[in-house]
Amino acid sequence: MNMSKKRKITDFFMDLMSYAASSITIIILVLVFGFVISTGKGTLSKEMLTQNYWSKNVLVNVDAACGNFVKPEGFEGSFSTCYGIGFEDQISHEKKRQVVLTYIDPESSITSATIATQGVDFGVSSPMELGDTLERISTSSGDFGMILNQNASEIQTQMDQSTHLETIYYKSPGGGIFGSIISTLMLIGVTLLIALPLGVGAAVYLNELADDTKFNRMIGASIEMLAGIPSIVFGLMGIIVLFPVTALFKIEGVSILLGALTMAIMLLPIVIRSVQEALLVVPRAYRLSSLSLGANETQTIFKVVLPSAIPGIMSAVLLSISRIIGESAALIYTMGTFINDSPKLGQGATTLAVHIWSVMAHEQPNFELAAAISIVILVIVLILNIVIKILSRRYRRKLGLA
Repeated sequence: MNMSKKRKITDFFMDLMSYAASSITIIILVLVFGFVISTGKGTLSKEMLTQNYWSKNVLVNVDAACGNFVKPEGFEGSFSTCYGIGFEDQISHEKKRQVVLTYIDPESSITSATIATQGVDFGVSSPMELGDTLERISTSSGDFGMILNQNASEIQTQMDQSTHLETIYYKSPGGGIFGSIISTLMLIGVTLLIALPLGVGAAVYLNELADDTKFNRMIGASIEMLAGIPSIVFGLMGIIVLFPVTALFKIEGVSILLGALTMAIMLLPIVIRSVQEALLVVPRAYRLSSLSLGANETQTIFKVVLPSAIPGIMSAVLLSISRIIGESAALIYTMGTFINDSPKLGQGATTLAVHIWSVMAHEQPNFELAAAISIVILVIVLILNIVIKILSRRYRRKLGLA
């Protein structure tokens, strides 16, 4: 066999390995995305995205006498002809059985309910709304409801057999991820506000200003080492080292600010290396042309080099945001695992990734809700990718680089 045939056979097998590796990678990605989408699409809904996670428990006085209401046409759930309300059995996002209020007649006396719990809100009007869950209904002859393991049909039967309702204990809808979405966006904003200036400044120094000295090489090596540290170590560092910093702002315990400071340190190697790559791509002729026209080194860097590197810097921003969204280990220590429906900078909260960890840490993991949140994360990252690519392309065309 001559050398030509050997080379062709070798090239064929090398090409085959390349095609096989690419095919296997695509198949794995398709299987992962397919599993997430097929598992979570049934749970994903507008309500899940906009509702709070924690339900509000309310006890109200209704003082309602049995009337005579007509079941609305086309209504398929259980309907009380005595009190003009309709409800049905449902399964919540967390796979819990519920009896959900789905219809209220405008003339129903339920609409005049007032809070029965002693306190500042006692006697305040608190009408039930669609989506609330019926927990317990009290009458002069006894109690009934979902707390007593009764379904919608059984509740409707006992309700229509009663002559007078006294109190209703109900819960507002829950199981949503709105608070986690807001806290994730807050974490992204504060983290980038800290990490980007530091990362860009360090990259400019290392690539444009620093001489090739032992000290500067040590800085580069330290950055490389920082990139390889496990995220959980950063979490421990944050709760021990950075906690005194947040304490200066009178913040006690875990908080979004503490998580942002920790994430900013974690992201520095990513930002620095990405910006350095972007600066290296800028043609040397740009620097020489600027200097030849009388600009000094600082003016050249900030008015010529950095603007030309913006597409690469935007890629660094995208990588940083993706890392923030996907991080969980470090944030469990610094932001906590309590799902906060009204997150504030100085309070603990959960990001979407930590929310997934929280629902999967229960005795009965909720795979469907976790997969639905994963879809939300994938959609956010996809949108960010598209936006960054479009902006980068437009900016490169503006600079005449594309």
